[in-house]
Amino acid sequence: MAATPHTLGAPAERIEGRDKVTGAARYAAEHTPPGCLHAWPVAAGIACGRVTAVDTAAALALPGAVAVLTPFDAPRFAAPPDDAELDVLQYDAVPHRGWYVALALAETPEAARAVAAAVRVAYADPGDEPEPHDVVLAEDHPEAYTPEKANGGQPGHRERGDAAAAFAAAPVRVDTAYRVPPLHNHPMEPHAATAHYSGGRLTVYDSCQGGNAVRSVLATLFDLPEDRVTVVAEHVGGGFGSKGTPRPHVVLAAMAAIHTGRPVKLALPRRHLPAVTGHRAPTLHRLRLGAERDGTLTSLSHEVTTHTSRIAEFVEQAAVPARVMYGSPHSLTTHRVVPLDVPTPSWMRAPGETPGMYALESAMDELADALGMDPVELRVRNDPATEPDSGRPFSSRNLVGCLHEGARRFGWADRDPRPGARREGPLLIGSGVAAATYPAYAAPSTASATAHPGGTYTVRVNATDIGTGARTVLAQVAAAALAVPLDAVRIEIGSTRLPRAPLAGGSSGTASWGWAVHRACTDLTAALAARSDPLPADGLTVTADTSDEARRTPPYARHAFGAHFAEVQVDTVTGEVRLRRMLGVFAAGRVLNARTARSQLVGGMIMGIGMALTEGSTMDAAHGDFTESDLASYHVPAHADVTAVEAHWIDEEDRLLNPMGSKGIGEIGTVGAAAAVGNAVHHATGVRFRELPLTPDRILPALAGAVPPH
Repeated sequence: MAATPHTLGAPAERIEGRDKVTGAARYAAEHTPPGCLHAWPVAAGIACGRVTAVDTAAALALPGAVAVLTPFDAPRFAAPPDDAELDVLQYDAVPHRGWYVALALAETPEAARAVAAAVRVAYADPGDEPEPHDVVLAEDHPEAYTPEKANGGQPGHRERGDAAAAFAAAPVRVDTAYRVPPLHNHPMEPHAATAHYSGGRLTVYDSCQGGNAVRSVLATLFDLPEDRVTVVAEHVGGGFGSKGTPRPHVVLAAMAAIHTGRPVKLALPRRHLPAVTGHRAPTLHRLRLGAERDGTLTSLSHEVTTHTSRIAEFVEQAAVPARVMYGSPHSLTTHRVVPLDVPTPSWMRAPGETPGMYALESAMDELADALGMDPVELRVRNDPATEPDSGRPFSSRNLVGCLHEGARRFGWADRDPRPGARREGPLLIGSGVAAATYPAYAAPSTASATAHPGGTYTVRVNATDIGTGARTVLAQVAAAALAVPLDAVRIEIGSTRLPRAPLAGGSSGTASWGWAVHRACTDLTAALAARSDPLPADGLTVTADTSDEARRTPPYARHAFGAHFAEVQVDTVTGEVRLRRMLGVFAAGRVLNARTARSQLVGGMIMGIGMALTEGSTMDAAHGDFTESDLASYHVPAHADVTAVEAHWIDEEDRLLNPMGSKGIGEIGTVGAAAAVGNAVHHATGVRFRELPLTPDRILPALAGAVPPH
């Protein structure tokens, strides 16, 4: 669209939209250099043990076969990676099922798949029993321990006051437990990379959330100077955290390209993703809430048990949101982690906050029931003036505003508070509410802005647009700072050749990149105003670096907040839960593009709906693998699963985070959404379900005898 000056906040269309819908936008696997080979990995067929031999004779005899790399002949890394999941084909041990034990290379993708299928892998010595494996998470597991840190650097354990004594003395108490199963990222574009090595230079097209991290890892592993490694991620078809760190596919593609001297393309089959790209670890929650009879919390305890792999520690920080949400003089938030023979968990949209807030907000609903209090009022009553654990003032906190505005828009005042009171034939109708929070981050970033003689501008920053519309929003930030039309600005992103920038993660991308872009464009405007002579042919360029300011520890607690309201119907005949409508209201600083912001918030809410109703994975104890490894068995919401979903926001501008006054919105929409749906199901049925997803096999047996027949 032709935009006017000062377009920050306007619902500008995505500037790359036409390229995407016409196929001009090229993704990682769509780059095919001349002579390109195709790769297909071979996954381990055991959950724990050792590779003793790899027979490649039959595989290499197939038409189109070029090579098979194995742990016994693959190139060795110059240094071990920090992430042990990247240490592929370097040793014979198998730490979990799905670990890659060979890589087939062939002239076509079909041939590569056939070659991989013909590889024969032997495990342990002939006659030996398979090495036993353990993949079952339990709170009383003998290897469980309390980690020093959880994901994000948060303390694994924290206590204020005496939570146990305060809970015992509270006149109203809730002691409850919730379970969240393993969850998987399934971006539309599976993980893929195309690598080309020539003249001592490595160029990689990777589907990732940040090229700098990939470049650093590849340079270390293959003993290359960073300036001789280029990583391009111009278009990325989703990530949700699973592409936030380098994954094995890019390491294998680079290894094969360097080894063969030919370009190599590797696109992972979707069934491989759960085992090699990370997952949201299962979490077992125990919550104890103590309150006065007027609803004032006196004690809050949230204890979480989760799993990690045996080769790396990743602790889902699910108890951390309880340190932010509600005021209580006594608090206990702690994590315990169990190392198992499973793939290493990793980031998944709002790690920690998503499962943690599901449990906390469900428990708050239980407390509201115990008190006979409206659940919106209970949350408002316990809204703290400062961050409970740190005591720091909030840079802004508008949770109460979100709850009140959401209740008004949703028609909450018309709700009959009695569970099971509303019925339409065999359908039970209920509504629920839950709050949301997510930290507001900003990381150091650099950017450059160039003014050209013709009145146009080029802004360069190694941001990664993973489908969020970041490319468009950064152009709006630049246009507003330069006071020019949006179509006068050209944005270059997605390459390590550009000014260094952080990854797209933690809802911090636009806040970080936009800060550097805003500064570069503001400084360029000042430089242009000071000139009296014409611009040179190559224009005038100004660079900016926000490292000094962004690294400072702020004296404020910085978070986004929100409130979800959901209405569901529960079929008493089939046990099926259907969402009728969902509404979210959020306080996330200044909204920089109304169109892309609404898309992000609605997408996050839909992800929460999937978590509540359809998404769940099972770790098979005997097989040692995730049972649900494709989109047929792991059901992400489709159009038929989602009806009316609305996202709104309240006016908020937080200049204590960045000069745009914005907070991240990529993850806040997911946090709390599953709890709102779960609370609505309880309101519909009168039955409290404490394990996700709420599928008919769980709902129907619980309804037997609990709900009078129609």
